[in-house]
Amino acid sequence: MSLQTRPSAEQDQEADSTRLMLDVIETGGHVTQRGLAGELGIALGLTNIYLKRCINKGLVKVRKAPARRYAYYLTAKGFGEKARLTAKYLARSLSFFRLAREDCSDLFRACKAMGHNRIALIGIGDLCEIATLAAFDSDIEVMAIFDAKTNRQQLAGVRVVRDPAELAKADAVVITDMKDPQAAYDQMTAALGHDRVFFPSLLRLSRRRPAGVVAAR
Repeated sequence: MSLQTRPSAEQDQEADSTRLMLDVIETGGHVTQRGLAGELGIALGLTNIYLKRCINKGLVKVRKAPARRYAYYLTAKGFGEKARLTAKYLARSLSFFRLAREDCSDLFRACKAMGHNRIALIGIGDLCEIATLAAFDSDIEVMAIFDAKTNRQQLAGVRVVRDPAELAKADAVVITDMKDPQAAYDQMTAALGHDRVFFPSLLRLSRRRPAGVVAAR
């Protein structure tokens, strides 16, 4: 599957979050919205948006529970949608995994050749998980994953940080954010300089410097 024919990263993220939400609700209907946000690794507000969409589409129904809580249940339509999204995810992820793994491996070999052995990843998601595997194979240490919007504490055994000051300890950072990778790249280059910020070629980011921003040196 070519990059041109793949759905947008935003569409993929929404579909995957919906799939995971339906799966969590199926296995534990009394989960709270805050609990869902923690399981999905996304903000509470975004979780609320996805949940409302599922309810409006007839995929999930809600009932009042004791102590002013709510219980969520999958409908028959919800079970069908979960199966469809799962099949779509597996088909997409296999081709994406191969492409991303090769891309990240090439990038880490280049980083190692430049003496960048301690790397921080910027942004949680599928690409981030693949990058941690590729880093291990390349003998690169992933010392942290930076994501200011997640509730997760770690991913693939790597600690998740929300303080950008933590990135000073890394030799370089690699963009793995697929929600808004260009914004993440621009933010990191403004803070760390272009020489310390890298990204897999599949993200197709622009190396332009945002107007009015002077890169740190």
